[in-house]
Amino acid sequence: MARNRFEQVDEIQPDAVTLVLRRESDGETGSIAFPATASGGRLSTDRVSAQLPAQDAYRGAIRLANDMKVAIVVCDPDAVWKPEWGDLYRPID
Repeated sequence: MARNRFEQVDEIQPDAVTLVLRRESDGETGSIAFPATASGGRLSTDRVSAQLPAQDAYRGAIRLANDMKVAIVVCDPDAVWKPEWGDLYRPID
């Protein structure tokens, strides 16, 4: 079975669910950003989740992206990403 691949970005994207991962003093956390512009008119304001444990944020982002039928991207400036979640890649310009 093919591994999941996720595009790595440097900032929240206007057309996708963005999983933002961070390394904090109390551990690895994540939040989920869902811009209204990615909702196809279903939302009038941007939504950002509270900080969650990184794995919970990863699972929540996958669920949201699948439910809303939009792409998911990952912002991971602190290198929190776990290889078992799939592969991160950067597109070649």
